[in-house]
Amino acid sequence: MSNTDLLPPSVDPNTKALGIRRVSARNEASTRSVMMVRDHIVVTDEKESNTGVTPLEMTLSSLLGCEGVIINRCAEAMQFSYTAVDMEADGEVDQRGSRGVQGVRPYFNWVKLRIRVHTDETQDRFDRLTRNVEYRCPVMNLFKSADVDVQIIWERVQP
Repeated sequence: MSNTDLLPPSVDPNTKALGIRRVSARNEASTRSVMMVRDHIVVTDEKESNTGVTPLEMTLSSLLGCEGVIINRCAEAMQFSYTAVDMEADGEVDQRGSRGVQGVRPYFNWVKLRIRVHTDETQDRFDRLTRNVEYRCPVMNLFKSADVDVQIIWERVQP
């Protein structure tokens, strides 16, 4: 991607803008954990108990939520008009990894995203939006840095 394709930063690039995120949790000797995130309660559990989403499902949810935020921020910077975004994520995990089998990674092998943006914008502007979102999305870049094969299908849908 060329530098001319990147949107300018929305902050002063020479001044650090550090932020701390805090989450607290309680686990009562089971697979279920209850987290407090600011004023929000988040529950994770394993499928068998089914009192919350699994932690790996939560990471996929975080990925989609982050994509939504970054799509919105890039769209605002570009004055890109859209009415909605529909997103899906699938990820493959070899469960042997989290159960201690050596040589098997305990996290995703691959993640496939389908992102449908409802817009009347041109294909060129849509392509620029997608490139900037992929460049900026913190959660997506965590997956990529962990060598997860991230595959994204972007679709431009007429509203």
